[in-house]
Amino acid sequence: MRFLKLALAGVCALGLIGVGSARSAEPVKIRMSWVAPLANWGSIVLFKKDLMTHLGKSYSFESVHFNGTPPMITAIANNELEVASLAYSSLAIAIDNAGLTDLRVIADEFQDGVPGYFSEQYYVRKDSGIDKVEQLKGKVVASNAGGSAVDVAIRAMLKKHGLEDKRDYTTIEAPLPTMPAVLLEKKADLVPAVLPFALNPKLKAGGKVLFTQDQALGKTEMIVFTARKSFIDAHRAAMVDFMEDLLRVVQWYIDPKNHDAAAEIASKLTKAPASRFGWLFTKQDNYRDPNMLPDLEALQHNVDTVRDLGFVKKKIDIKKYADLSLVKEAAKRLK
Repeated sequence: MRFLKLALAGVCALGLIGVGSARSAEPVKIRMSWVAPLANWGSIVLFKKDLMTHLGKSYSFESVHFNGTPPMITAIANNELEVASLAYSSLAIAIDNAGLTDLRVIADEFQDGVPGYFSEQYYVRKDSGIDKVEQLKGKVVASNAGGSAVDVAIRAMLKKHGLEDKRDYTTIEAPLPTMPAVLLEKKADLVPAVLPFALNPKLKAGGKVLFTQDQALGKTEMIVFTARKSFIDAHRAAMVDFMEDLLRVVQWYIDPKNHDAAAEIASKLTKAPASRFGWLFTKQDNYRDPNMLPDLEALQHNVDTVRDLGFVKKKIDIKKYADLSLVKEAAKRLK
């Protein structure tokens, strides 16, 4: 009887070990944010699931839509996101104002102001009589969210020309897809136009570009992928697997030989004809580093601008908040 009890105890212990192993083998949940279709990888990555060899094995994936990057700060702080595609501005706000000192820049999503590539545009109406930035005094400007990348670019450009928010102009908020209508319906006198909305035929017909983002900020490390150090440390292997898959997808999309297939995917996503996406992932588009390596020097300059505008108080040394080891390790696997 005593032997039987010991044997049963051993079987139970082995059973528990088996359950523990099964649980530990469950895919790590990775939720990644996005704002603009096509501009953000989160909107189209799952169209190429065939290239994501580790999906469903070491990790599961979900893309989550936001109207701007600032709301992502709350989401990643509350563990509702594992990978946040933050603008340089919301990154600074997250670190300083929200106290997310364990946030790490892990990869590049896209850059603005790279010579020869598209730079975000800022439109006024052709019939507005506005030909210079100074003429925005007393006017209404539209932003997708206070502290977003396009919002900071507007504030920086207007400040260069002596205009301060609230004192000299009024800011309203609206989703990026609605900006052409906001301008043409005279709800605002200046709106940001990011891709693909900058190509809206009605916007081009009724509006004109007053300035571009590179004129406001120079080169911009526009959007970076971020994750919390605690999550990286706990799930490093799965994160490297995820970055490997993401790199494979990114490199497929930006390869010119896949342009027509990428345009078909864009058509499925936006319900617009594929013929409208001749610009996609070309020099008419924003720049994307093929190895997803961010320009930390540009990012430092951008974060300093956010501080100069009063969104954050302390000087942030961006290199202390970067961990590019994941994407670098993933890139080695693809060679």
